[in-house]
Amino acid sequence: MVNMLRRSLLLGAACLAAPAIVRADTYPARPVKVIVPFAPGGQTDVIARFLAQKLSEHLGQQFVVENKSGAGGNIGMGLAAQASPDGYTLLFTDGTTFVVNPNLYDKAPYDPFKDFQPVSLSVTTTQVLVVHPSLPVATVAELVALVKSKPNTYSIASPGIGTPGHLTGELFKAAAGLDLIHVPFGGGGLAINSAAAGHTPIAFGSPAATMSQITGGKLRALAVASKKRIASLPDVPSMTEAGYPSVESDAWVGCVAPAAVPKDIVGLLHREMGKAVLLADVKERVAALGFEPYDPSLDASTTRMREESDKWAKLIRALSLKAG
Repeated sequence: MVNMLRRSLLLGAACLAAPAIVRADTYPARPVKVIVPFAPGGQTDVIARFLAQKLSEHLGQQFVVENKSGAGGNIGMGLAAQASPDGYTLLFTDGTTFVVNPNLYDKAPYDPFKDFQPVSLSVTTTQVLVVHPSLPVATVAELVALVKSKPNTYSIASPGIGTPGHLTGELFKAAAGLDLIHVPFGGGGLAINSAAAGHTPIAFGSPAATMSQITGGKLRALAVASKKRIASLPDVPSMTEAGYPSVESDAWVGCVAPAAVPKDIVGLLHREMGKAVLLADVKERVAALGFEPYDPSLDASTTRMREESDKWAKLIRALSLKAG
């Protein structure tokens, strides 16, 4: 009898000590926190809030976005990496913070592949090569010829060291053998405005950042840094068409979860987000931001993340770039 009582007490203690098992058939049973490692109002934040709304509607619990900005996204990323792996804390971020920052910062507070697993790379975008209309060029080939005729004369703007605009510009410089003066700014808007004013007449920027300047005639789009053309700029050739297939800077924005979140929970969220990005109102909203729906499998997502990390790490090492 004493032994039976002892076993019962030990079993009860073990049950109390063991973490609660979260199952997909009961998930979510309470609100889910969605960390965005950027300030409110940015593209990642807008997309995260729109998809969180759809998840709330479809799964019957609130998916609440919390902005944890700072240190180039590292603060929010670090908080998400330390979260309990129960599916009630998710991270909505972009490829830059996920695969570039760990290679750019000496002390990034997370390891993208040890601390996280993909849930959904929901949408993609790219970079657009734009020039001020004062430059007498209409194609990438003409721009390359112009810059080579006057080495180290023309400047290229970027949002800052290690940003997609900067790294894409470095890919272009290396592929075409160009001497361009890099001028980093404190954000995408500042860089594109400088290019539109003709101060730094060449730039790479996102479709959302460049579209109004292109349609308004203040900037001329020469190519998109993608393998194929994009829906928002159908008449602009890709860098592959222009003869520079290595100048590719397709970027994703999507959701990841702590690495130990149960696979059935991740699978449920992956399916729901895949359905959400194909809804007509979601497609319209993300298109207005220069994004396109994207729904690769979980295995394909992991492969893409690793390939991108290797690609940008190689470039960052070659340029000896460091931030923070």
